[in-house]
Amino acid sequence: MTDDASTPLLEPRDGLPDVVTDTDAAKAAIAAFAAADGPVAVDAERASGYRYGHRAYLIQLRRNGAGSALIDPIAVPDLTAMGAALADAEWVLHAASQDLACLAEVGMKPARLFDTELAGRLLGLPRVGLGPLVDSVLGYALEKGHSAADWSTRPLPEDWLRYAALDVELLIELRDALEERLIAAGKLDWAHEEFAAIAAAPQQEPRPDPWRRTSGLHRVRDRRRLAVVRQLWYARDELARQRDLSPGRVLPDAAIVEAALTMPTSADAMSAMPVYRGRSQRRELSRWFGAVADARALPDKELPPQTAPYDGPPPPRAWAARQPDAAARLAAARARVTAIAEAHQLPVENLLTPDTLRRAAWQPPTPPTAEAVAELFRGRGAREWQIGLTAEAVAEAFANPEPPEAASGPAPASGPAPASGSASESGDAGAPPAESPGSSA
Repeated sequence: MTDDASTPLLEPRDGLPDVVTDTDAAKAAIAAFAAADGPVAVDAERASGYRYGHRAYLIQLRRNGAGSALIDPIAVPDLTAMGAALADAEWVLHAASQDLACLAEVGMKPARLFDTELAGRLLGLPRVGLGPLVDSVLGYALEKGHSAADWSTRPLPEDWLRYAALDVELLIELRDALEERLIAAGKLDWAHEEFAAIAAAPQQEPRPDPWRRTSGLHRVRDRRRLAVVRQLWYARDELARQRDLSPGRVLPDAAIVEAALTMPTSADAMSAMPVYRGRSQRRELSRWFGAVADARALPDKELPPQTAPYDGPPPPRAWAARQPDAAARLAAARARVTAIAEAHQLPVENLLTPDTLRRAAWQPPTPPTAEAVAELFRGRGAREWQIGLTAEAVAEAFANPEPPEAASGPAPASGPAPASGSASESGDAGAPPAESPGSSA
């Protein structure tokens, strides 16, 4: 369906509900949703670019028989009873992994879910954002004007609330339409495996050395300057936490990197730097220069290593020189996995994460049988449908790799293709980044 044929979705069909802001209203909403049946559409709005952390500032629900609810989790911070009322329901979310952590903070955790974004990926749809999916699958146009708004604002403007309510207005209908397509494509079982894996995933551990996520860190070339970045990052994080502000609003990453490159020797020298001339930076100048001075005073043995510790293989660009056999295995396996993904109209990263394939190619099982490769993939969290599609082809690639320059297009394997909740890993090295509450990406 084209954009010209889509119908603008402007108002919730039942009108805009009042925001739930007290215990009595919360109890009424819980009773209504407990008495209803069928899947429940769930969404959450955060203020990550404005506030510290990733907590929810509005939670939207919709269920047949209950209508829609907009809940203020700041006014009603404990929604354990709502989570219990919906314990047996399938939750329908879009890009579920983005919202599950903030929902868990208020006591809401699904036992079963349907992720419409992941369903779109499994179906090989070209655009899987909520707006494009609703448009292409259902023929309605959603307005996305407030997705990056400061949802910690109180009171929330009516047009923001309308936008939030419309985000769950058609989520159940979208789920039903995508399920029909998954059945027709023979991919519903894959989707169920993926959804179960997302629902069962443990809470992500904080990233070690979160300061290494500082934008522009690649410009910092020695350990002493890295120590400046680290000290400033933690000084900023502490202040951001105290003020409940996004770290980037307290001190931009660019200011951290410039201080590390310049290494000012006094507070006056630091205040002369363009990135520290603003009123807010001057007000905290003693804090920022103190961090620089602390880094200067560290003994060499306490300086951070130039590169982050990592238990995986080196970047693939170095393999040809260091381990040409591994480079050949990776090239051959990549070609086969890519062919399988294309044959089943799936993003290759949803079929098998690049990190899993790299690790397997660097240190393959001996001998590289399909069973051994399957067990290796299973240990890395691959789902059974992914293993069934890829293990034999990867084992063949490991057993008979072509030289990297020759491995361009192996024959596709049979079977279904991917859909995993894994994020695409396009970088050459390192595990996929996990954003810490205080990191300013």
